[in-house]
Amino acid sequence: MLNWLIGVFINTVLLMAIDGYFDDIHFSGIGAAFLASVILAVLNAVVRPVLILLTLPVTVLTLGLFLFVINAITLMMTAGLMGDAFQIGGFGTALLASIVLSFFHLLVQKAIIEPLRNRS
Repeated sequence: MLNWLIGVFINTVLLMAIDGYFDDIHFSGIGAAFLASVILAVLNAVVRPVLILLTLPVTVLTLGLFLFVINAITLMMTAGLMGDAFQIGGFGTALLASIVLSFFHLLVQKAIIEPLRNRS
């Protein structure tokens, strides 16, 4: 449960940072970013595995790069579920944001989270 909350917090911070850098992504506030992070975590736990299974041949053919498209789809689904509180300009923006989100989430995981876990 603690790992899930840490992931949600990291996603919230990263989503707010992405909101600041992309003109086509907008959150109505920090609460909306937190709610989007929770919804995204639920979609990643429920919908993403189904999408990966359904698109497995394409994912293998593209050597895993299609996973960024799946991440963009879940990000668009999150925006759709949140309505006006979270808006994305289009699929291209969602794809670029999912790549940036994945990269920085991996960076935070490897540079901060794992060293803290190894210390204890």
